[in-house]
This record gives sequence, C-alpha cells and structure tokens, in this order.
Amino acid sequence: MTGATAALTAIPPYLVVAVASLLVLALPRAIGHGLGALATAFVFAQAVLLDDGGTGAHLATTFLEFDVVFFNVDGFSLLMGVVVGFLATAAVLYAYGSDAPKWVTSLALIYVATTIGTIYAGDWLTLVFFWELMAVTSTLLVWQYGGAAVRAGYRYALFHGTGGTILLAAVVVHFANAGTFLFSATSGIDPAATLLAAIGIGINCGFIFLHSWLPDTYPRPHVAASVFLSVFTTKTAVYVMYRAFPEGGMWLAYLGGFMAVYGAFFALLQYDPRRLLSYHIQAQVGYMLAGLGLATYVGEFAVTGGFAHLFNNVLYKSLLFMAVGVVIYRTGLEDIREMGGLWRVMPVTFLVYVVGAASITAVPGFNGFISKGMVIDSAHEVHNYELLLGEGLLWWLLILGGVGTFMSFIKLGYYVFFHGSASISPDDATPFQTAGMLLAAGACVFFGTPLTYGYLVELMPFTEVVKPELHPYSTSHLTESAALLVAGFVGFFALKRPLGWLAHHMRDVDAVLFPAAFYAGRWSVWGVTEGWAAVDRATMRFVAGAKWVAMNPRQLLANAGVDAEIRAGIGRSVLFLTLTAAVTLFALLLG
Repeated sequence: MTGATAALTAIPPYLVVAVASLLVLALPRAIGHGLGALATAFVFAQAVLLDDGGTGAHLATTFLEFDVVFFNVDGFSLLMGVVVGFLATAAVLYAYGSDAPKWVTSLALIYVATTIGTIYAGDWLTLVFFWELMAVTSTLLVWQYGGAAVRAGYRYALFHGTGGTILLAAVVVHFANAGTFLFSATSGIDPAATLLAAIGIGINCGFIFLHSWLPDTYPRPHVAASVFLSVFTTKTAVYVMYRAFPEGGMWLAYLGGFMAVYGAFFALLQYDPRRLLSYHIQAQVGYMLAGLGLATYVGEFAVTGGFAHLFNNVLYKSLLFMAVGVVIYRTGLEDIREMGGLWRVMPVTFLVYVVGAASITAVPGFNGFISKGMVIDSAHEVHNYELLLGEGLLWWLLILGGVGTFMSFIKLGYYVFFHGSASISPDDATPFQTAGMLLAAGACVFFGTPLTYGYLVELMPFTEVVKPELHPYSTSHLTESAALLVAGFVGFFALKRPLGWLAHHMRDVDAVLFPAAFYAGRWSVWGVTEGWAAVDRATMRFVAGAKWVAMNPRQLLANAGVDAEIRAGIGRSVLFLTLTAAVTLFALLLG
C-alpha cells in the first residue's frame, strides 16, 4: 500500500459514518443524503482496499487498564465491511427517493455506524459497547416514526436490553476465566459462558421463542427505516455467534434447521408484506446458523456456506424490503389482499421483486442458489456421522424450509402483482428508489451466475479450501432446485385455502408472550408500589404512635388502667435518655 492508502485504511470507518449522520441533520436534504452515501461507500471501499493488505489489529490500546482493539481487521470483519458498506449506500439512496425525513436517515446512519463498530471490534469489551449502542440507535430509529411503532419499539428495546445484559454477563464470565477480552487470545467464548452467550446473541438472531420482536417491529417504521433494520441487527448477530463459537456445534446447526422451518411456516400465514419478510429473516438466519454449527464436522466449507448466505441475504433481503416498501409508499396499503395486478403499472418494482424472490428461493442464476446449496451440501455431508437425532433430519429441515420459502414468495408475488385486477394505478418507483434497488439486484445476479459466482467465493475467508469443492451447477443441484420450485408452486396453490384458514386461527407465541409480559409488568409495578406504600404507612403510624406515647405517658398509663403518678426532674430525665442512647449505641456496635 502507498502511504496515503495506508493512512486512509487506518481510519475507523464507524467514525466517518457517525459524522455523516450529524451532517445529514445539519445540511440541506439532498447534500446531507449525498454525504451519507459517500460515507457508507467509504466503508465499502476501505474494506476492499484492506482486503489487498492491511489485516491485523489497528487501534490496539488499553481502556480502563484492559487491552482492547477498536479496529480489528481480518477476513470475517472485512467480509462484513464490504457488504454493510455496499448495502448501506443503496439504502441511503433508497431513503432519499422514499422522502424519508432527515431524522430517519440520520438515525439510520448512526445505527449503521454502531453496526460497523461491532463487526470491527477486536475484543469482547469493545464488541459489547457497540452491541448495546446498536440496540439503542435501532430503537430510536423505530420510535422516530411514531404511532404503533412506539409501543413496538418499547418491546423491541426490552428484548434487546435483555439480550445485551445476558451477553454482558457472558463476557464477564469469560474474562473471569480467560483473563482477557481479546479475540486473539482465545478461541471463542469461554465454555463456562456458553449458555449465557448463546441466549444473549440468540435474541438478536431470532431464536425460536425469542424472535417475537422481529415480526412485531420491522413492519412498523418508515419503509426506508425497515430496509436498514432488516439486514444489520440479525446478520451482525450471526457474525458475533461465529466469534463466540468458531468451532460450531450440532446444537447450533439443529437450532438453525428448526428456525428455517418455523420462520417459513409462519411467513406463509402473513398478509402484511413486511411481516411476511420479517419471518423470513428468522428462516434465513436459520440457514446461516446451520452452516456455522456444521463446522463441527464439515469444517471450513460449512462456515463459508454460512457466511456466504449471510452476505447474500443482506443483498436480497434488503432488495425485497425495498420492493414491498415501494408498493406501500405508492399505494398506502399494507395488506396484500387489497393489492393485485400491479405488475402492469409498476414494472420496475415487479422486476426487482422477481430478482429478490429468485435469490431468496435459491433459483439457479441468483446468489442464494450458491450459498444455500453450500449449507444444504454441508448438512448432507454430516450424514456420514452417527451423531444425529435421525438420519438426514437436519437436511430435511433445510429442504422443508426451502419449500416453505418458495411457497411464501409465490404467495407474496401472486397477491401483490397478479391477484385480481389492479383497482389502483400507482406510479412506479422513484428514480432514487430505483437506483438503490438496482444496486442490490445487480449484486444478487452478479454473485449467482455460472460465470461470476466465483467472485463471491473470492470474498470468503477460506477461499482456497472451498473453491475446489464447490460445484453449484452440477446436475444434482439443478435437479434439486427444480424439485423445490415445483413443490413450492404445487404446494401453494394446493394449500391456498387451508393456509387462509390457518392465518385466521394460528397464532405465534407473541399472542401469549406480549399480554403475559404486559400484565406481569403491570402487576410487578403494582406490587412494588403498593408494598412500598404499605411499609410507608406502617412506618408513619409507628412514628406517630411513638410521638404520642412520648408526649402523653400519663394518658397511656391511664388507658392501660394503671393509676400512677409519673414525675421526673430535668436531671433524671437527661440521665435516663443518656443511658438509653448509650445502650442502643453499644448494641449497634456489638451487632
């Protein structure tokens, strides 16, 4: 590297984005958004430059007498830097084209800055600091929209506050056993902190029964805010899960498999398009975790598959949120049953939706086909081991999740773009919305075609190991993909009526969890308040009684039926009070 390039790559990228978030507020809207896009593009460019040389610990110092690294550069953090910087740039353009208020873009950028701080942290202490800031900034981004987003934001904050506290406890346990926070000094989280770390990170990953914040929150804010929210928190959590458990574990792989099925199933029951996409965040994170977990037996190929799917998911998930965001922005509708026939009047939005849907459902020629195939291949490879709950169970879970994904996006596309005839004629995407979507869509195609998918592998940390083993366009893979596509089409149209019935009668855990948490909180507040009031009342009654006794001793004796004369001089009274105080003080000292 030249001296100028070396100096450029030494700048912590989260500081650049944080400054840009303030400029968005201070400057005219067009200029502020332009600087925001340049700041996120800097993150992308810096990661690309660092990939050519410059990996290692930057800004390594001490903080509160602990060794910390504020800017850690390795293959995994660089991969995250590339995709976060690229997508954030597209999202800023989309926000400008969606008439997002300056506050939305400013809060979104500071949220991106804390995300970047998390992925470039070189120790657990720094990571937890940015992790908590990420929860705060994303909550503010949700709250900014007002209305129903406020209460959802409170629930979101409670989930992530709880998860952050549990992760902090895990980090404390880790330090107590390892004596260091540095990633380089240990391999993952200390075994004593395994459960705490899994739960703390798992809340952000959307583990089953810890996932209710996902479909509850992401449909609520401004459509531009949903694009940012949909890709950064959960994918950063997957990255942190790898930092905690680099050797994987079948518990993590199976958990990912069940998440793939669970998320796809509940997505099928949704008619709010952003809620449907939110459930698919959980499902797709399941594939990523399955890849990381399978590292136990498959090794680097499975890890690469998990991270490749993370990389691809950031692209196609944001693209899908952009596409449905345009529909909501133009129509004002948030129920897909009220839409239909929009492909005629919104051809650009329809085209990018098809790209996003083809990518997430792993259609050959699109990026999801490459990475999802790697994870499924890894699950198939594990069949050689006799440690599974059943032969091929994990593989079948991932296949079922794939079929459910096909069905979901056939449903979403059918209702939005084809169902019935268009009773409304909205305009198509604005120029800047189109620019943001085309950036993401172009990347989805570029990293999936037979001629260019190798560039995706080149970005991965274990390129030399994976490249000889990767054959995504083999006959078996193409046949498998065709079978999933047919099963998805047949399954949706065959089960369309039963799915409609289930949508009205099948509820997720939030139907019980949210009311239970609400009333538990209310009763807790009532119990603490009333308990304190009872103690206060008793104390005041005791003090009042003691005062009355001290001032009316003759009346007290008379009330007790004692006929006695109480008379004492000043000297005897002072002596009595002094002795009482001395005895009390002596008793306290002995205690």
